[in-house]
Amino acid sequence: MKLPIVAYGDPVLRKKTEEIDEDYPQLKELIDNMFETMYGAHGVGLAAPQVGLAIRMFVVDGSPFAEDEDGEGDANLKDFKKVFINPIIVEETGEKWAFNEGCLSIPDINEEVMRPPNVVINYLDENFEEHEIELTGLAARIVQHEYDHIEGKLFVDKLGPLKKTMLKAKLDQISKGQIRVGYKMKFPMQKKGR
Repeated sequence: MKLPIVAYGDPVLRKKTEEIDEDYPQLKELIDNMFETMYGAHGVGLAAPQVGLAIRMFVVDGSPFAEDEDGEGDANLKDFKKVFINPIIVEETGEKWAFNEGCLSIPDINEEVMRPPNVVINYLDENFEEHEIELTGLAARIVQHEYDHIEGKLFVDKLGPLKKTMLKAKLDQISKGQIRVGYKMKFPMQKKGR
């Protein structure tokens, strides 16, 4: 079932999230719904706060980046489909690099964001088995972006003051639902009865 994606401005996107355990209600169904929601919105990652839940979990599937139009994609992303539960970034290393990021909660805004190219992350999978993996390049970036969500941060927080000022009106429009998107969204400041 596709879930509505929470838009910029909703307080849940700014909450520090809570860890969960195996007894979290209908976890398997939630994971399936999050993947379905992410695919329906053509995303490569989706964090629980984006569907209104302040829990430490996100799903990713980097396969759309495995091959871009000119065939230069990152082959490591072909099978990069994972569930991250209660993740902890252990280490981020390397010289920060820019990449044009977007977010399903902030539609129609894409900006260059600087992030370190390497990340080591410890997490539980959907079966609550522990893993620690090292990721580089786009895989690292996807995970860093989703990890920010469970820390109550958004990619626009990483932009400079001038860029933030230039985007303010557009961000306000998003939070009020004054935007067209091809997927179901929940807008925090949308007037009721419209």
